[in-house]
Amino acid sequence: MSKTVIGIVSKYKDGNESLERVDSRMRNEVKQAVFDNGAIAIGILSPNDQMQSAGDDWQKYNDLIDKENIIEQIKLCDGIILQGGNTNEAFEPFIAKYCYDNDIPCLGICAGQNSIVRGLNGTTYRISNPEKHNQSNEKYVHDVHIDNSSRFYEIVKKDRIIVNSRHKRTIENCPLLDKVGFCEDGYADILESKDKTFYVGVRFHPESLYKTDKSMNNIFKNFIEACKK
Repeated sequence: MSKTVIGIVSKYKDGNESLERVDSRMRNEVKQAVFDNGAIAIGILSPNDQMQSAGDDWQKYNDLIDKENIIEQIKLCDGIILQGGNTNEAFEPFIAKYCYDNDIPCLGICAGQNSIVRGLNGTTYRISNPEKHNQSNEKYVHDVHIDNSSRFYEIVKKDRIIVNSRHKRTIENCPLLDKVGFCEDGYADILESKDKTFYVGVRFHPESLYKTDKSMNNIFKNFIEACKK
């Protein structure tokens, strides 16, 4: 039996290099969570030779996005993960929108959640207390309260989970998705579609916790199970 193939959307390497001299990267924790849950990880690479860094204004690069070669890569996969990171490229929200429009299972992590929001005509904003939520070295930072009528509740089987936190932005609006998990500051940490096979964006980093936290591993486990359908 062939294994489920998960495409992890590459990010340009963080750092101070010039934009023409950077590397595409796949976070090791993300790819390992895929392999450890029985699937195969491959990279989805930008076909462009230069970085198109973008935020909520990503659509201004629409004519520069090499859609044909991006879609051909997606077709090799059963599901897509949009990684976290310090920057986003214009092709990332395009991928998020393509997955939504074609009901391809998609998991967006942190900045990947931003890509989901932007791809579906939503917007983000910088939070007022990044010193609390951008805790790179902390295993757990705050609670997230989960709507017990949500599909995400069925994934983790809890109405409260404790998460890590490494971000500076959050969701302003995303009309096509439901906000189903909130931290004590009122930020929406979890988004989902009730109509798609699996379409979820989380603000925290389950890839850093899945080896020891069953709730975090259940996110990857359920995502991969959905990709098999």
